[in-house]
Amino acid sequence: MNTKNSPSGAGSTYKHLFFDLDHTIWDFEANSRLTLSELYESMNLLERGVHDFDLFHKNYLLHNDKLWDRYRKGYIKVDELRWKRMWLTMLDFKIADEPMARKMGEIFLDLLPTRKLLFPGTIEILDYLVEKNYQLHLITNGFEKTQHSKLQNSGLDKYFIEVITSEGSNSLKPHKEIFDYALQRTNAKPEQSIMIGDSIEADILGAMNAGIDQVHVNHLTTEPEIVNGKLPTYTVYTLKELEGIF
Repeated sequence: MNTKNSPSGAGSTYKHLFFDLDHTIWDFEANSRLTLSELYESMNLLERGVHDFDLFHKNYLLHNDKLWDRYRKGYIKVDELRWKRMWLTMLDFKIADEPMARKMGEIFLDLLPTRKLLFPGTIEILDYLVEKNYQLHLITNGFEKTQHSKLQNSGLDKYFIEVITSEGSNSLKPHKEIFDYALQRTNAKPEQSIMIGDSIEADILGAMNAGIDQVHVNHLTTEPEIVNGKLPTYTVYTLKELEGIF
């Protein structure tokens, strides 16, 4: 059940809904697992010494999250993120092969955007929101080519008017600049806008910093988190619960 945590507006006051992509509507974990499984087979990683695919996948996700955090904070560049997540994962299995890690990174990025697995209820809620005449946009900390490819292959591209990427805006969530850029691109006012995303740090804190209401999509059903002394404007645990807000 969705919970309203602040009095700063009702669904009828919103016009522009800004969605996050990965982990919110496009199921990154499921799609990356499928892609890594194909990579595991095609590159014969079992023969190279990666004896446990589940562990390989788990470690990849951990390294990916840590490197994305470093990338968001400006400590590393895009290229380092793309290949080092493979490099560090392979090192866990005592395989130190940088050329192989770089090749794996390239193949992974070619395959991942072709995946189509979405969170339950994604298409239904997007259809519902479009029918109610909301303006739907995306703000994503992804790469321009990769994110547009995900949208096209999964059939999501038709729902979103503007797609704001970190690469295209030269900024990253949670920095205020990417939200300001999104408002400018969409000709939206903060009080008419709301950010819908899974990440407390990137989506919720970022929207707070920009003066925009927020919906925390809590897929992991963890306890609601306090950010800057307050809860997100709304918290939902499934995408269908957005109907109760909008």
